[in-house]
Amino acid sequence: MPRESKQHNTGRLMILITALLWGLAGVCVKSISWGPLPIVAVRSLISLIILFTVKRNLRLKFTKKNLLGAFMMSATGILYVMAIKLTTAGTAIVLQYTASVLVFVFAVLFRHRKARLAELLLTLAVFAGCAISFLDSLDFTRLLGNALALASAFTFAGQIIIMNDQDCDTEDTAILSNILSFLICLPFFFTEKLAFDAKNIVWLLIMAVFQYGLANALFARNIHRVDPVEASILLTIEPIFNPIPVAIFCGEKMSALAILGSAIVIAAVTLHGLLPHWEEKKTAKKQVLSEKKE
Repeated sequence: MPRESKQHNTGRLMILITALLWGLAGVCVKSISWGPLPIVAVRSLISLIILFTVKRNLRLKFTKKNLLGAFMMSATGILYVMAIKLTTAGTAIVLQYTASVLVFVFAVLFRHRKARLAELLLTLAVFAGCAISFLDSLDFTRLLGNALALASAFTFAGQIIIMNDQDCDTEDTAILSNILSFLICLPFFFTEKLAFDAKNIVWLLIMAVFQYGLANALFARNIHRVDPVEASILLTIEPIFNPIPVAIFCGEKMSALAILGSAIVIAAVTLHGLLPHWEEKKTAKKQVLSEKKE
């Protein structure tokens, strides 16, 4: 097998593993009795150890892009963990998953990207799915959780836009985001009465080491080996997988309405990601036919 092909296959496998590790967020947060901010503080501290180990040096670039990306990444993590505590894990991840469509909307509005009719229809479908998910419960606590999850989609979209910029060092941005999250959430570690029992410690370690630290390191090291469209398709396993361990270990199940809304969002976002790939194949086919005629 050629070296490039081997690296590509390895990259695909690592991105798939990343999606599965990210998908453990729901069961980890639901299984820890602590409040969301102390959880983020511990997760960030342990993740920093992992990320600095992978980086192999302590030097950081404090550029505007790195700092802005770190702020967006930190806000995404904090909002998402808070959302999981207040709403179902499945609804939280699906609402955050709308970030890719928000990136598309940003490109159309501010970067003069021409939108095709199919893209506009799928964008409307995503927001329709979100609306249905919001109708899952009229309970204020769950509604607040849904709102925080949707807010995390906006910060996640900002994170994607900034970290795709060539001037942004993704490795340093990830480290700076964890430093920021740790500093923001550390005071709350001392304001709550925290139980340090075996269950909490085990789930905290799983979350910090595997769900966040290792997952982010794998993503940063392998995302360049995989086509962006292929990566987005592989990552769709996260919102599908996320509710499964939560249902098994915590007994939490989504309502029929929430499942319907989630299914619409996942299908629309996946199709949205496939459109550029289909368009390229269509253009290539036309070009081949044109060359044959000549």
